[in-house]
Amino acid sequence: MSDATTYAWLLGRLDISSLAILPAIANPTASEIVGASAAMMVILGGIAVVAMLTWFNWWTPLWRDWLTSTDHKRIGIMYIVLALVMMTRGVLEGVVMRAQQAAGLDGGFLADSHFAELFSTHGTIMIFFVAMPFIAGVINYVMPLQIGARDVSFPVLNQISLALTAIGAALVMISLVLGKFSTGGWPAYPPYTGIAFNPGPGPDYWIWSVAIAGLGSTLSGINFAVTIYKERAPGMKLFYMPLFSWTVLCTAIIMIFAMPPLTVATLTLALDRYLDFHFYTNDLGGNMMNYVNLFWLFGHPEVYLLVLPCYGIFSEIISTFSGKRLYGYNSLVFATMAISVLSFTVWLHHFFTMGQSAQVNAAFGVASMFIAVPTGVKVYDWMATMFRGRIRFSVPIVYATGFLILFVIGGLTGVMLANPTISYQVHNTLFLVAHFHNVIIPGVLFGLLAGYHYWFPKAFGFRLNEGWGYVAATFWIFGFMFTFFPLYVLGVMGMPRRSASYSDPAFEPLTLIAMCGACLIFCALASLLIQLRISVRDRAQTRVPLGDPWNGMTLEWSIPSPPPEYNFAVVPEVTARDAFAEAKEQGNAYPQPTAYEDIEMPRNTSIGAIVLIGGTALGLALVWYVWWLAILSLVVMIGAFVARSFRTDTHKTIPAAEVAAAHQAWLAEVANASPVKRDIETKDTNRGLAALELPQGAA
Repeated sequence: MSDATTYAWLLGRLDISSLAILPAIANPTASEIVGASAAMMVILGGIAVVAMLTWFNWWTPLWRDWLTSTDHKRIGIMYIVLALVMMTRGVLEGVVMRAQQAAGLDGGFLADSHFAELFSTHGTIMIFFVAMPFIAGVINYVMPLQIGARDVSFPVLNQISLALTAIGAALVMISLVLGKFSTGGWPAYPPYTGIAFNPGPGPDYWIWSVAIAGLGSTLSGINFAVTIYKERAPGMKLFYMPLFSWTVLCTAIIMIFAMPPLTVATLTLALDRYLDFHFYTNDLGGNMMNYVNLFWLFGHPEVYLLVLPCYGIFSEIISTFSGKRLYGYNSLVFATMAISVLSFTVWLHHFFTMGQSAQVNAAFGVASMFIAVPTGVKVYDWMATMFRGRIRFSVPIVYATGFLILFVIGGLTGVMLANPTISYQVHNTLFLVAHFHNVIIPGVLFGLLAGYHYWFPKAFGFRLNEGWGYVAATFWIFGFMFTFFPLYVLGVMGMPRRSASYSDPAFEPLTLIAMCGACLIFCALASLLIQLRISVRDRAQTRVPLGDPWNGMTLEWSIPSPPPEYNFAVVPEVTARDAFAEAKEQGNAYPQPTAYEDIEMPRNTSIGAIVLIGGTALGLALVWYVWWLAILSLVVMIGAFVARSFRTDTHKTIPAAEVAAAHQAWLAEVANASPVKRDIETKDTNRGLAALELPQGAA
């Protein structure tokens, strides 16, 4: 066997030239230096994390308490940490893109291919590895608590779903160091991403990161749906569920039905690239429009998969901080159901310009306009809830206010784009970029950040710093407006999207404003990190161990903060909507149980960590054609699953005496505490016991 053959067998197409920092050494242009700097940030960041874990002796607790945990709360927190790490990269890439376009009249500082790689990674990261894991994390943490469950239905599957999402994120991060990511945009349309046009590793990185993470999302959808159907507390009818849990149920159904088309699209594209199939080529019977239909059959329900849970978050926040029960609860539930169904009927409006008949375009245009109706119902219900409410202008309400104003603008531009004739004119311009971000940032990101601030004290037992919370929210709101409102005008002026440079000097002033807006968004991200650091430092003054810092109405506020592993010492009996508010009204918010029982919980398992390591190795092996590593990774993961199936000690029992001791100590602390009125809930005297201020009724 020759040296070349041995090398190819061991490392496939991976060689020293694959290192991203080498081109910057050989050809130190601004574009190469930017790319190499990003690669070094990943490398140095990884080294810093390893050093910190070693210095503080955190490896053992990290493994014991987190990486092997099946607790839905810890898994939810890990999802959110992953999302925040990936958001840091996504925001930085957005700033670089806006800076490039601001300098684009003179050509800018990035090569065209580098700019294409940036908008491809930015879109992929923000959708699949920021929004999706952030939402999965919030759902994982909150939903079981809201429905009175001890855990999700399939705790080990939950751990595996997290591992699959983390694998996809890891592959995207590794692509900064080894090789390059795809330049085909976040939808990765063939034939451009086919082997003939793009033979490098970039499209393969996209395929395997998205396919593996998409599988994790599908499994999460099944888990969430089964949990809501099967694990609700006694007496909790579907129409007693909090609205957030309703949006989770509809989101889970979308996950189950919308993710498989994405999986089919990515795997058939892989067959084209790896085995010379011709699903999407320009010859031998291929048709790339089949890919476009499959992708957007996932892609548009995906928009509502992202935004529906955030509608639920805003519903909880607006109700709580207005001191009122939700106006029009039933109409909000039915609107959520309608959006879930209609989301599958509008996918073709994403490619009005690709040659369908006028009749087909008209049908999908009408459906796209109609989906605005149930969304409008929600907006009016939220405003009616706030009307004459006792509004506390806390940080989550700042995000909610920004959402209500800005999201309506994004929705109205969506109605405009639902008209095929208008869409045809602005489809390939920055107008579409502005619209998409006008929906996703206020509708999804603001919702997630509001939920992060709202439920943080439940998860960690102390409140986030309000002052820096206001600063961050203000930066996010105004940063969004200065970044993306100019793009509407640029789009109408005719500036194409995905353009690294341009020749019309009329574009330059607005691109400079957009760059300043991107800097404000960077300040918003920095403010979030500062807020977290200060909050951790001052946590002794902001502790809320009694569990109800906001005068909440739903079951998650009826237990300690942070909750015990088993959530509820005694599973509650539910007799009405807003179960905790109902109990407060009846003077029975903190009942004394008559008896305690042993609680059975799943044991920790390393199966998720094995999937994470094996799956990452498998993804890299498939990208770089290292076939022996791909086979070995599969064998290890399959072997781990087989070995797991023979284990019988998969659960542990928490004795009733231990549960009783912890619960009685907490009840005693509640009994000895002084309730806090809502007008001073941000003061240090708030320990999580709300004074009885009954919510106003609503229709």
